[in-house]
Amino acid sequence: MQSRRKFIKNAGIFSAGLLAVQTDAFGFNSNYFEFPLKDFITKRPPLAERKFTSKAIEAAIVKIKKQIANPELAWLFENCFPNTLDTTVEFEIIDGKPDTYVITGDIDAMWLRDSTAQIWPYIPFVKEDAKLAELVKGVINRQTKCILLDPYANAFYKDFNKESEWKNDLTDMKPGIHERKWEIDSLCYPVRLAHGYWKETGDISMFDKQWKDAMKLILKTFKEQQRMDGKGGPYSFMRQTAWATDGVPLNGYGYPVKPCGLIVSTFRPSDDSTLFGYLIPSNMFAIEILGYLVEMFSSSALRDNDLAAEAKELQAQVQKGLNEYGIINHPNFGKIIAFEVNGYGSFHMMDDANVPSLLSLPYLGAISPDDRLYLNTRKVVLSENNPFFYKGTAGEGVGGPHTGVDTIWPMSIVLRAITSINEKEIKSCISTLIKTNADTGFMHESFHKDDVTKFTRKWFAWANTLFGEMIVHTSIKYPQILKDKSL
Repeated sequence: MQSRRKFIKNAGIFSAGLLAVQTDAFGFNSNYFEFPLKDFITKRPPLAERKFTSKAIEAAIVKIKKQIANPELAWLFENCFPNTLDTTVEFEIIDGKPDTYVITGDIDAMWLRDSTAQIWPYIPFVKEDAKLAELVKGVINRQTKCILLDPYANAFYKDFNKESEWKNDLTDMKPGIHERKWEIDSLCYPVRLAHGYWKETGDISMFDKQWKDAMKLILKTFKEQQRMDGKGGPYSFMRQTAWATDGVPLNGYGYPVKPCGLIVSTFRPSDDSTLFGYLIPSNMFAIEILGYLVEMFSSSALRDNDLAAEAKELQAQVQKGLNEYGIINHPNFGKIIAFEVNGYGSFHMMDDANVPSLLSLPYLGAISPDDRLYLNTRKVVLSENNPFFYKGTAGEGVGGPHTGVDTIWPMSIVLRAITSINEKEIKSCISTLIKTNADTGFMHESFHKDDVTKFTRKWFAWANTLFGEMIVHTSIKYPQILKDKSL
């Protein structure tokens, strides 16, 4: 599996180019790309109403906008990149430690996945802004509390005494939990954030006993959901609903899987239930972050040989299961990565827009973007061979069951651009994203393939910030693309 550092080097996301973003190293005339923005009024909240302001992010916005020749793209970038900070974070000091609660946007709950993904694009800027670093540390601390409350839950409230609208779900619901859907990636993302922050800063001040206990609980939960004894383990989930993807068959344990080292994920990152329990993109993400734990607990500052050995053994088991059951032969494309398998030989071939997805694997560091296995898989995902790939008059991209047929997620288009090694494809993706914002100035959860005005979730901070991350990535790796006013 590819390390985060190696992927950053290969794909050019931030790292060495960050200095160029924050200085005049690009050598552009500062007036060259100035253009009237009278038709594109900022959609950001007034300064006094913003939840958090980072001097480093504000400087990056100014710098990168000067590289962008298309005024609508510049407008979108300015609106979207800081959206998480502008609208979704609540920072405070609790018991002497920073604490940051991060909502997704229009839902007042904190997903472990979304909160990491929303904050992740700011990691390369934390060394330039001490306040931003404290905010990130606060997210790590809050995620630690959430994992210790319940490692099987996917979303939480700020107030751990609050009861959920889903309190009658047939699972072990507790106050403070918004939803209790078991998804592997919910425990992968907090490790990614902790590791990413640590690698960027060397700061270990938030890695206290509570955090270490949370990491132990992650390993314990993963091993429980390997279901090596052939039983379902301590987690089950059922909901009284007519929406099929919110329910789990066979008394809430899902269809049988054959123990093979892979980890069961009862739900996908879309919060839809899996068909076959071994969700391969999430297992590949688990392999990657288990490597992070090995690295962290092998370091001199955080050394714990027993935990490092436990994570390494588990990583090897999941990798073995992936090698034996997660790679399949497609009749037209050769060897590809399956979406879901059950260990008995059955597999489910599709992809979903939510991350981790097959398409997004290089972004997560799980595989190289030029790996033949990935490129074969990518061809399937971005074709009619994927039942959730849609092409219409408004654009093309991947959707998923969560928003129904004929809906495309901008997130999938963003990830297609970030993971692409083809400049023409990247330009096409950016052009589509400009045309599908429906004059709102923001990204959305999804839009209809033939009508951009039919979209879901007008306030979805993950998609907004991820779009901003894509533009920063492009400004470093392919700055010439942003010079094209005709995008």
